[in-house]
Amino acid sequence: MEIRHLKLIKAIVEEGSITKAIDKLHLTQSALSHQLKEAEYQLGTQIFLRQNKKLVLTKAGEKLYETANEVLEKLSSTEQEIKRMIFGEFGTIRISTECYSSYHWLPPVLKQFHLLYPNVDLQIIMEATHYPLQKLKENVIDIAITSDPINDNNIKYMELFQDEMLMVVSAHHPWANKKYVVAEDFIHEHLLIHSLPLETVTIHQFLLAPAKVTPKKITPLPLTEASIEMVKADMGIMAMAKWAVQPYLKDNTLKTIKIGKNGLKRKHLIAIMNNITHPNYFNHFIDFLRTEINQQWNI
Repeated sequence: MEIRHLKLIKAIVEEGSITKAIDKLHLTQSALSHQLKEAEYQLGTQIFLRQNKKLVLTKAGEKLYETANEVLEKLSSTEQEIKRMIFGEFGTIRISTECYSSYHWLPPVLKQFHLLYPNVDLQIIMEATHYPLQKLKENVIDIAITSDPINDNNIKYMELFQDEMLMVVSAHHPWANKKYVVAEDFIHEHLLIHSLPLETVTIHQFLLAPAKVTPKKITPLPLTEASIEMVKADMGIMAMAKWAVQPYLKDNTLKTIKIGKNGLKRKHLIAIMNNITHPNYFNHFIDFLRTEINQQWNI
């Protein structure tokens, strides 16, 4: 039994006559009769009986018509799902960043996109954090968010947003009244960082390493809230993005200081593979991400 046989039986029943079924299926009368005889031969029984010039389903025909409805409906929905996959309504996007602080703003944005595209599975790949470009090239993720691009013709970059890094200290720290700090100011300080390796830490990358300065002590502390409490107690200093530190400045127990005379600004980029044709939903997500970050989050 083939799909064309099921469509034939369904058309004859629902159109109510051979003539109308012929028109719907775009078959000749001889072709329709041949297909019907073929189906009955395969089943070993009649599908229709002729009563008062009408075709009436036999018991076997009723069962077959029921099955035809189920199979054809399932086939139609499957075809629609596949088309939606091709044209961008179903799929998966794997994303990661090189900085844990990005996970403060990323999940809410993903949630908003999910409301628009509920059938697109957005996955944050935490294990790719710190090495997103490497994982992008290894096809572990589809989108990398980075502020440290590499020269590679296989990678395409698009600007996401720009932010400024600030040093955060207690209100009683010697730096509290400084307008800005330079690398040499860190020599006797206890620097709190989110995680290792040190090469991925912005303050080390762009300020300390170029000046060949190493703080007196460096402690990785993954929890931002724990680091903030350490800083409040004057037990260390930390670097944070200006937008990220704002909620912690309300009680005046912390101070922020510019890094370098001109400030330390980072440009965050979206990185994707250049040699891959992405579905529409993927491009829509990138547009949505850029718009949401720049307009609504204002970071």
